[in-house]
Amino acid sequence: MKRLAVLFTILAVLAAALLLLLPKGTQKRQPDAEHQIILGFSQLGSESGWRIGNTRSVIAAAERAGVQLMFKNAEQKQENQIDAIRSFIAYQVDVIAFAPIVEDGWDNVLREAKDAGIPVICSDRSVTLEDESLITGFVGSDFYQEGVRAGEYLIKKIAGVTGPVRIAEISGTLDSTPMRDRAQGFRDTIEKDARCQVVYSESGDFLRSKGKEVMVDVLATAGEVDVLYSHNDSMTLGAIETIEQHGIVPGKDIIIISVDGEQGAIDLLKQGKINCVVECTPMLGDVIMTLARRLAQGETIDRVTYSQETVFTDFDEDMLSIPPRGY
Repeated sequence: MKRLAVLFTILAVLAAALLLLLPKGTQKRQPDAEHQIILGFSQLGSESGWRIGNTRSVIAAAERAGVQLMFKNAEQKQENQIDAIRSFIAYQVDVIAFAPIVEDGWDNVLREAKDAGIPVICSDRSVTLEDESLITGFVGSDFYQEGVRAGEYLIKKIAGVTGPVRIAEISGTLDSTPMRDRAQGFRDTIEKDARCQVVYSESGDFLRSKGKEVMVDVLATAGEVDVLYSHNDSMTLGAIETIEQHGIVPGKDIIIISVDGEQGAIDLLKQGKINCVVECTPMLGDVIMTLARRLAQGETIDRVTYSQETVFTDFDEDMLSIPPRGY
């Protein structure tokens, strides 16, 4: 009997040791009020004021919420984001959130996260997957509706104009969600008006320098254009530099429509150099922390959580009342 008792004791110790060695997918940490949630966040880069504002929002919100944040900047490279997500999995974080630089190429690493029992939130941009269950939820803007709002403004702006309206488009990063949806929403709206013609479209990669370069090509190859539709404020500011260098008056000679709502763009709207700014808020941090906490506690979340956004235009009676943007 004594030997049996010793044997059972040894087996119990071995079983406990094996439990400690089990991977996260099989040994779930039980949520409790005292456990500090660990969130791994992969930011795609710092290519614009919007992106920097988004990063600040996430960091500040984590501090307010008492969430331990593991933050990694991918510097515009998908392979860096994949490496970051794998490092979060190895660390056994509670939740992963990331802003994907492109839509495709995530299936393998996200399957690894699912196998490890770690829920994943897409922030700002979405992904295309064979298995949609690899993503737990999305938080960000409705980019298609942003394109629709830009198109609706243009149709209102050109009321009474006869003849064709020639449009140049500077789009975002190729194969990214905002690039695709902002373009599609805009086209689906303006195609109802036969005057509207997109005569030029090129990616500016959401960079101010690229916006400036692309606008040089617009003026050299597209001939006279009546409208510039730019997918973000950074590219718009770069394009305006080129426009002014060519002796063209932005906001008057060319209707300027931009997306994001950065302070720099709002300032130019007030000066009459931009006609319309479609808001896309980067302030997603608090929502991400709320969703991360719910997931860490075993709760379910909505598949999609959209931001509440507006449009600022030269039709607004009191543009001076627009509050500071914070980005």
